[in-house]
Amino acid sequence: MDGTVRSKIKIGTKVMVVQKQDQRTGKLTEGTVQRILTNSQNHPRGIKVMLDGGIVGRVKEIKS
Repeated sequence: MDGTVRSKIKIGTKVMVVQKQDQRTGKLTEGTVQRILTNSQNHPRGIKVMLDGGIVGRVKEIKS
């Protein structure tokens, strides 16, 4: 699933994010959403979230 729509992402959802330093390589990090940082309803590059453990990144994929 696509990570550009805020309503599809809930706290506790497993997601794949790209961290700021990994944007060029596209390396994804898996984790569980702890906080949703983007206020707007959608974002073209992905909703920014904080994962458990304090990792911040933009959602590229929502795991089912």
